[in-house]
Amino acid sequence: MEIKLEKIKRAVDRLAGVINTTDLMKSSTFSSLSNNQIYLKPENLQRTGSFKIRGAYNKIANLTVQEKEAGVIASSAGNHAQGVALAATEQEIKSTIVMPKQAPIAKVTATKNYGAEVILDGQVYDDAYDKAKQVQEKTGATFIHPFNDSAVIAGQGTIGLEILAELSEVDTILVPIGGGGLVSGIASAVKKLKPEVKIIGVEAQAAASMKSSLSQGQVSTLSTANTIADGIAVKRPGGLTYDICNKYVDEIITVTDNEVAKAILMFLERSKLTVEGAGAVTVAAILVIN
Repeated sequence: MEIKLEKIKRAVDRLAGVINTTDLMKSSTFSSLSNNQIYLKPENLQRTGSFKIRGAYNKIANLTVQEKEAGVIASSAGNHAQGVALAATEQEIKSTIVMPKQAPIAKVTATKNYGAEVILDGQVYDDAYDKAKQVQEKTGATFIHPFNDSAVIAGQGTIGLEILAELSEVDTILVPIGGGGLVSGIASAVKKLKPEVKIIGVEAQAAASMKSSLSQGQVSTLSTANTIADGIAVKRPGGLTYDICNKYVDEIITVTDNEVAKAILMFLERSKLTVEGAGAVTVAAILVIN
């Protein structure tokens, strides 16, 4: 399925007044280290602490009256959970989130505080997904997929439009990949407007499910996905995101946990930003490349 540009533009209108504006930040440190002009998109300063509010809110706002009345359920390692919880609560919809038992306590607590019922099950995202689908069958709630959904992807794609509006001369965009929703949204927006812009996905080496799938020519499942970058620890990408990445993503780079840890520390020391592993993988890639 193609994510049309008009769908992403409608998401921009729908998110107006809902999300924070996260202006690009030029990093002199990372620019110097990489011999490039590096700009950061600080979605860690977004509402709920990540970009996930964009896709979650856009999806829930698109639900029918019947789907909203049934309540919503989602599976998440933590960031999608908070986005769904906040979006549902603001629209007076009951929400249930299944999270891995090893999800960060701060994310579990925040999800509860945003109004969701939280169920802890399994060790990684994929385990939580299986449990959420079981609960959905029993309750009839509407499932809000964290990445393999066109409305969610369109919401994430608003980031791509913001980047182009603020930095028209951009030539390369590095994007973290877990299930592939963020990179699919950004690539769908950017490649339609500036196809010459290179889109590079970055995965944790221990959870490189999209890179593995693309190399095999089909969606495939990793046996494990244990990484410091817990927000992108996904064993199996989506079929929709796989197709979009196959069409639009120019390259996928993997980074080790040690490289991610180094990037997290550099964010703290040089940029004074607290960034989780899933958000630090792109800078880790920049440092590795150079």
